[in-house]
Amino acid sequence: MKISSDFDSGNILVQDASDPHKVLLAMRKDLNSDHFQWFHFHVEGLTPGARHDFSITNAGQSAYSHAWTGYNAAASYDQQTWFRVPSRFENGVLHFGLEPEQAQIWFAYFEPYSRARHAALIEQALALPGVELHACGRSLEGRDIELLRVHRHGGATRKVWIIAQQHPGEHMAEWFMEGIVRRLGDASDGELDALLQQADLYLVPNMNPDGAFRGHLRTNAAGQDLNRAWQSASAERSPEVLFVQQAMREVGVDLFLDIHGDEEIPHVFTAGCEGNPGFTPRLEALETEFRQRLVDCGAEFQTRFGYPRSAPGQANLNLACNAVGQEFDCLSFTLEMPFKDHDDTPNPTTGWNGQRSKKLAADMLGVIGQMVDRLR
Repeated sequence: MKISSDFDSGNILVQDASDPHKVLLAMRKDLNSDHFQWFHFHVEGLTPGARHDFSITNAGQSAYSHAWTGYNAAASYDQQTWFRVPSRFENGVLHFGLEPEQAQIWFAYFEPYSRARHAALIEQALALPGVELHACGRSLEGRDIELLRVHRHGGATRKVWIIAQQHPGEHMAEWFMEGIVRRLGDASDGELDALLQQADLYLVPNMNPDGAFRGHLRTNAAGQDLNRAWQSASAERSPEVLFVQQAMREVGVDLFLDIHGDEEIPHVFTAGCEGNPGFTPRLEALETEFRQRLVDCGAEFQTRFGYPRSAPGQANLNLACNAVGQEFDCLSFTLEMPFKDHDDTPNPTTGWNGQRSKKLAADMLGVIGQMVDRLR
């Protein structure tokens, strides 16, 4: 048996593989950080039909150790079709296994979104009418951070911003962005055209390419959590945030969505800006309407479960959602998708996955189109 993770978004340490039917593993910490929770590795030399079990021994020391309860690992024989493997968390160890159909398999915390697929997504987007590379930032390690602008009508005045994968292990976020691009490619989409008559879209498909490539959960190459750097962005520790902030200030923002994944909560939900000093009844009404329209359109979304509401004036303004909402007096949300499943519409075979993330993005564009004329 051979176990490897020396590839894009790979992360695993082999502790003991002397028994190929009972392998002991551990997750590697983010560089310059104590965060860890993401894993992604390849196994070769399996015996099809024979039971193989894997145990991640340091799961109980991970960043969100309570998240493993109810979680099932993702697996794939071809890196195209991913399925869930029954898993259990006992005494700080995550156990999962199967009787494989093939001699090789990949396991991951969630269906990965590769850098090769990212490059193809950017190429696909730039081939669409009205899509341009508005600007390109650089990560600490020199990887591109593409800011795409979608501009199809000269009279469009609203500015809608969507950014994704500030936390690199939250790969569902770039699957969501692929859903945005896919819908942009439908030339017969009248609802989308109506949105773009009034708004330009500004899209950052991956805010943290270094962390994503390195197999991080939470941070960039400096060990910085980008979603805690929106009041202190710097070229030395968080150029990724600094780049987007500067572009926002040049362009303006009328609606902002920051796309994430949540380790613990098995539901899709949003977090808003109710704790911001500048939160007003106008913004509260927009937040309520946005959420209700998502529910009404049949999206995989709900409003019962989520984060506790911040007390008035007590928001953490280091977070992108709060920082942007406060600075631009705009509707601003963090969208959270699960690493587990959306328990309101469960799918035990796949759990929450890339395909469902893409569909949610398409539904969300529809809601933005319904509300774009009332953002100001």
